[in-house]
Amino acid sequence: MSVDLIIVRHARPTRHEVEGEHETADPPLSGLGHQQAERTAEYLKSEGIDHIVASTMKRAHQTAMPLAELLDLEIELIDDLKESDHKSKAYVPVEEMDADGEDVARFLEGGMRENLFSDGFEAFEERVLRGFNHVIDSNRSKTVAVFCHGMTTMVYLRSIMKFPDPLAMIVDYCSITRVRAAFVGVRSVRSINETHHVRDLIDW
Repeated sequence: MSVDLIIVRHARPTRHEVEGEHETADPPLSGLGHQQAERTAEYLKSEGIDHIVASTMKRAHQTAMPLAELLDLEIELIDDLKESDHKSKAYVPVEEMDADGEDVARFLEGGMRENLFSDGFEAFEERVLRGFNHVIDSNRSKTVAVFCHGMTTMVYLRSIMKFPDPLAMIVDYCSITRVRAAFVGVRSVRSINETHHVRDLIDW
């Protein structure tokens, strides 16, 4: 027996920056992002999906909503699937980073690794694996759509494929990555970063 995971990176969000001591950046989808999410739902509606899960962050949850509505399924929110930089004060889509490099410089100021991993890399990796294992253990012989984040997806793939650098692979907005998880412990990657369904809606 196995579980088929259809892992979807969230659609394009807005730029979001906060200043409050206890605030963190958690942007909603942009107008383009909503279009990407709708297109992805249409593409996945005939995939035989039994269950939908999403990160607790707005951009992942909102990306899952059109598919949930089409299939009349509830969305299970899983905090362990949230992004690596969930404590950041700013989220700036790469496409919106200013030409003079100030956004990039600010991101790198505290060290790229520190900015990417709010709780440290090892803790993030442990959390992501716990989240995916929960999905697998709870959905025997089902097909599950998992709406999460770029780094979440890449670190999970790294755990299966054993490549050393989690930044060595990129997954685009609303890309689809497929993993078959057997209950004997084998994890098989079937595809990575499928984007043909939203190719005209992605800024390359």
